[in-house]
Amino acid sequence: MDDSLSVAGPSPRTLSGTLVGTWQLESRIDCTASGERRSEPSLGADPIALLYYDSSGHFAAQFMKRQRDASVVNATASGSNNTRAVGGYDAYFGTYSVDDASGTVTQTLVGALSHENVGHVVTREMRVTGDTLTIELETTSSDGEPVTRTLIWKRIG
Repeated sequence: MDDSLSVAGPSPRTLSGTLVGTWQLESRIDCTASGERRSEPSLGADPIALLYYDSSGHFAAQFMKRQRDASVVNATASGSNNTRAVGGYDAYFGTYSVDDASGTVTQTLVGALSHENVGHVVTREMRVTGDTLTIELETTSSDGEPVTRTLIWKRIG
């Protein structure tokens, strides 16, 4: 066997081959099954956010309510399949794995702003098209109503 041959990395056409990078949030929209938009009060309808995926299987995410002032709503609990913001801010980091066949990314939260989210494991449907990352997940609004959250990210690094 020729030891000079190396194993190729992920294909640039797969999710695992396109996910690595730094992403800036463009939009975060929650919709009911009937298509009505809902605003999540702890981060607002238009939060500022960054998301990082590195090539060794680590990630980090930070979200902040755009107008963060004394009137920021603290969520008493997170929506299902989601983390909880504190004072208009949410942050977590950990490890991730990609299932290219299903187009999903599973994240294990090693650290989080909200202590109850440490150790949380979430799986998200994701797709990268050019420099756009789209993440979709099923969660609930602040009043418990089921919603689909769609996050659109732009690659900035």
